[in-house]
Amino acid sequence: MSDALSMLQERGFIKQTTHAEPLQRFLANEKATVYVGIDPTADSLHVGHSISLMALAHLARAGHRPIVLLGGGTALIGDPSGKTDMRSIISARQISDNINGIRAQVERVFCSGAGDALVLDNADWLREKNYIDFLREVGVHFSVNRMLTAECYKGRMEKGLSFIEFNYMLLQSYDFLHLYRHYGCRLQLGGDDQWSNILAGADLIRRVEQVEAYGITWPLVTTASGSKMGKTEAGAVWLDPARTKPYDFYQYWRNTHDADVKKYLAMFTFLSMSEVNRLGSLEGRDLNAAKEILAWEVTSIIHGQSAANEARNAALALFGGGENNEGIPAVHFSSELLAAGLSIIDLLVGSGIISSKGEAKRLVRGGGLYINEMRVDSPEQRVDMASARDGVIVVRRGKKQYTHIRVQA
Repeated sequence: MSDALSMLQERGFIKQTTHAEPLQRFLANEKATVYVGIDPTADSLHVGHSISLMALAHLARAGHRPIVLLGGGTALIGDPSGKTDMRSIISARQISDNINGIRAQVERVFCSGAGDALVLDNADWLREKNYIDFLREVGVHFSVNRMLTAECYKGRMEKGLSFIEFNYMLLQSYDFLHLYRHYGCRLQLGGDDQWSNILAGADLIRRVEQVEAYGITWPLVTTASGSKMGKTEAGAVWLDPARTKPYDFYQYWRNTHDADVKKYLAMFTFLSMSEVNRLGSLEGRDLNAAKEILAWEVTSIIHGQSAANEARNAALALFGGGENNEGIPAVHFSSELLAAGLSIIDLLVGSGIISSKGEAKRLVRGGGLYINEMRVDSPEQRVDMASARDGVIVVRRGKKQYTHIRVQA
């Protein structure tokens, strides 16, 4: 536990901390209870969320107690941090469904060698709060003038900040106070856009309980090209295998830019830093081996070893001359529809590979679509049963994004 803060620093998880020296002593001398908060705004987490889970998991492996707080209550309000417009209001039913989907993903990460995490829902205590009592207990400790200088609010003043969003900082701060009172939690982790909220929560604990609490934020993780991590041409990279197939998930990491390999190995795997440094120092063709290890390790943490092995074998089948392609994403299509012949656009949309005809046409016109490794040059190109080889049509988008269309009666 004595090296926990240094470990987070070395792995790239620290942008800012509160009271660095007291925090270091705190982590060195106590089995700290630590939490991260995630608002369930979708029924799956995406790659960006895995940063918070991995930071917490690394602390858990260092001997500390992890709490993942799902914001069933705060999601009803909407966090204004990092947003230029007010978030859409989500129904309580949808939030409940989202939590059910996310909980299993959280548990998967912490079953990968990090021990169990306590997964809580802040709706369990926020919904019970009487608003007048809440204002008297919590609101009295907040200065409106000071709140308006916080980055999460300051950036919204020109376009407008709703009163419902203005309450968000108070609610998140109360979460921290509640977790201290009931679980002894004195450390919150979060992305750098949460710095103001984390400071407010630590300050509330100090004012109400006369106890020092702490915060750590990590920097926004971007790719070497400067784009936001976890975004691809096809959209976000999700942790739910129904949204992003394990093979596509594996390929996302396998295609990591050379300059990002070491950073991602440090943040998104449990490999020792000596191994991270060794793999990150490889160059040229040898660096591909490090990318394969990165892809397998992350896919194994999120989807399990079996799915990681299938994805790796499928990639080898396509790019390394192997034979097992069972891990490649596949969809089914009616032989009756194909027998009559149809345009490539109708095939892509009808099979669900691409969501709209407009998107499919843009892909073709950009030269990024291949059928059975032959580039499609026109949206009007037609396909029929002759295109199915052994009952399969191989669709490739871009350089490495494969899907098999299996033709069935």
